[in-house]
Amino acid sequence: MGLLTREKETAPCTVEISHKFDSLHAHVRFNNGAVIYPGDEVLVHGPEIMAPYGEIVSEDRTATITRASGIERLWTRMTGDFEFMELCEFSFSEEVTL
Repeated sequence: MGLLTREKETAPCTVEISHKFDSLHAHVRFNNGAVIYPGDEVLVHGPEIMAPYGEIVSEDRTATITRASGIERLWTRMTGDFEFMELCEFSFSEEVTL
């Protein structure tokens, strides 16, 4: 992998969609042990998966992993913390003592 080149690879994966009251999530597990690094992109192939309320749906799919170049990986590591802070919600409140 060079500093400016991007590589693509395909990997079998399992997609799990949960649509429950206590858990709303979508997870992708790579069946061949592939690991995703900062800056990599994943595209899961196939039609949209809809899980009815109260159920968990799991399907086997194929995914294309586009590996980040060396420069993209470095940039992602350097700026990732700033983007994470956008997801944080801060609350400032007064403590009232009686």
